Amino acid sequence: MAKDRRDRPKSFRKPGKASAYPRRERPARESFSEEESLFAAGRNAVTEALLEGKNADTLYVEAGIGGLSKIIDMAKEAGCPVKEVSGKKLTELSKGIRHQGVLLTLSAVPYLELSALLKIPEERGEAPFFVIADELEDPHNLGALIRTAETAGAHGLIIPKRRNVGVTPTVYKTSAGAAFHLPVARVTNLAAAMDELKAHNIWIYGCDMEGESWCETDFSGGIALVIGSEGKGLNRLIREQCDGVVSLPMRGKITSLNASVAGGIIMYEVLRQRLHIHAINR
Repeated sequence: MAKDRRDRPKSFRKPGKASAYPRRERPARESFSEEESLFAAGRNAVTEALLEGKNADTLYVEAGIGGLSKIIDMAKEAGCPVKEVSGKKLTELSKGIRHQGVLLTLSAVPYLELSALLKIPEERGEAPFFVIADELEDPHNLGALIRTAETAGAHGLIIPKRRNVGVTPTVYKTSAGAAFHLPVARVTNLAAAMDELKAHNIWIYGCDMEGESWCETDFSGGIALVIGSEGKGLNRLIREQCDGVVSLPMRGKITSLNASVAGGIIMYEVLRQRLHIHAINR
């Protein structure tokens, strides 16, 4: 029987020696610097891309350039983050194309609204299983996370619009095509999105350095796993919003795991429980 949100304790967190998740990793790469990034450069091209409902990811505008208010308003209306950069950076992003002070990066896949994502497990008659990326900035990590989430049976991925890499071509390539099959919702406010998940009786578990043992946590019913950033782990406010925090035991000299690796281990524990696979007693 699925767990009832009303029965859950305020927190499952407890201190422990278990280490779960990355504390230190290489500096995150910027998704817009990838060679194969998709983009529209120039005022007319950007305007048309926004009008046609293209997979808008991020709008970059040159600092100090006027006449862009209409395009900026269109981007905001489309829920697209707007970032101000130097002319030198914009020229670098446009790869020699005349940009006229504005460039729009495009996602490799269309993003869904959270409401559409929530309908997927409902239509399949399955308990919801979502993965949330909290400020994950390395496109290779996000791609690997998407690949594992899809193979583990997750119904979708939720990412914030700000301080998180989108589904760039690099992410798509790293996912080995899984990004084509795993729906992605991009939300303005991650905390508000988590509240909406809770309203649908979905329990939210963060992956962090301290918490319950991953293999002793009940993942039955609707759940969402939150995977934190490569260097900082879970954002403090997001961590506090989780119903529980799970961690992985560490026995070696290295004290952290890659974000996608740690997330993958816990995702497969969710799948193991859902398939009712039990350990063999010898």
